[in-house]
Amino acid sequence: MNDPAAAPRARAHGRVIFAWAMYDWANSAYTTLSITALMYFLTEVVAPADSPIASQLTAAAANLGIDVAAKSWGGIVWAWGLAAAMLCAAVLSPIVGAMADARATKRWWLTGTALFGAACPITMYFVPTTAAWTHIGLFVLASLLFDLSFGFYNGFLPEIADERTMNRISAWGYALGYLGGGIALLIELLVLNHGDDIGIVGKAAQLQFGLLLMGVWWAVFTLPAVVWLRDRSPPTAPRAPLARSARDAFVQVKKTIRSVRKYPTLVLFLIGFLFYNDGIQTVIGQAGSFARADLGFEPPELLTLILVFQFICLLGALIDSVLTDRIGQKRALMLYLGIWVAALAAAYFVTEKIHFWWLSAVLGLVMGGAQTVSRSIMAMMTPERHNAEFFGFFNFSGKATSWMGNMTFGLVIVMTDSARLAIMSLFVFFVIGWAFAAMVDVARGRREALAATVE
Repeated sequence: MNDPAAAPRARAHGRVIFAWAMYDWANSAYTTLSITALMYFLTEVVAPADSPIASQLTAAAANLGIDVAAKSWGGIVWAWGLAAAMLCAAVLSPIVGAMADARATKRWWLTGTALFGAACPITMYFVPTTAAWTHIGLFVLASLLFDLSFGFYNGFLPEIADERTMNRISAWGYALGYLGGGIALLIELLVLNHGDDIGIVGKAAQLQFGLLLMGVWWAVFTLPAVVWLRDRSPPTAPRAPLARSARDAFVQVKKTIRSVRKYPTLVLFLIGFLFYNDGIQTVIGQAGSFARADLGFEPPELLTLILVFQFICLLGALIDSVLTDRIGQKRALMLYLGIWVAALAAAYFVTEKIHFWWLSAVLGLVMGGAQTVSRSIMAMMTPERHNAEFFGFFNFSGKATSWMGNMTFGLVIVMTDSARLAIMSLFVFFVIGWAFAAMVDVARGRREALAATVE
């Protein structure tokens, strides 16, 4: 008798796949503008060395016997704000993912986290720059909602793709994201260079425009997903009030943890992903801080660099969609992680802006590949009907130590006032993650997912 679990997944309509991929286009504006416009806004407008908040933080550190230069607080606030958001996302992702599975409401959770997240930078546009703590709070909340939305977004992938198209659809999502993020960044770059001519006068106002653009872009281009995406897996539990659903979800998460021995290959992959993705996410979040603090990049220079980087990532994602089909998911991941390890080692010797340009070009070619193949491997080894919950754990694995990476980055800056040494502190995460990923047998993980069910 045929195993129904082994039956091929129904292929989604092209419009549904487009709507899913467009969410990558939507949220990538947050990614590109956060590490450029938002980072500069927080570090140079909200919390520069001569700001009241920098003075307050310096005095508070001195009372604890810690000597921190006022000029360092912008970078520390940025790093620790990201760490706080990632820590909260790591705790919440599995629980809200289980709630979404129980009620078959991934679509509504995606809508809520995306639109409320987009509202945060829009609000920052209207808040006075002197309200530093309000800006910091909105930044942390936006980062949290951004992270949470990916659990629901990624949870749709196994529902709209079969095994043959999984990696290709995942790659096209990333490709659209790089393109959309690049276009949003180009608009902000034009405003920085020509804003005075069109009535957006001054660097602070031009950076704030980037926040408005970030939020509006994220909200508007989320709408195709809101309209066309639908949960295709049935609810795993009867509908119940939200409070009871949360309680039941917590119980389900504990049950899944107890049952995780049924998926040893998936667990092995998640451990490896936890480490290497920590390095990738921290580098993404902090590369701008390194470029600003150690190499002296000005906002237009950094935006130009990230713009070029986006289109190199687009090329890398398109290459990955072909390369992974040719050599396999496991070999592709090993190749990408090997390049990451070599590039991070080279980063210590980067002293000129042109060196940073070349290093960024190399990383751009593998950035999308590492993320794309990781998502497709996870989808291959995910038991059906638990997509959002297991991708919540994927999100958890991706964020569980990422807060530690950003926290460590901030601590190294406190101790050394060097973003270069802070970047190098991430090297060990890539090496450990690479070692765990090398032990993963994707075909075996797929068989385990088909054979076992969560009780």
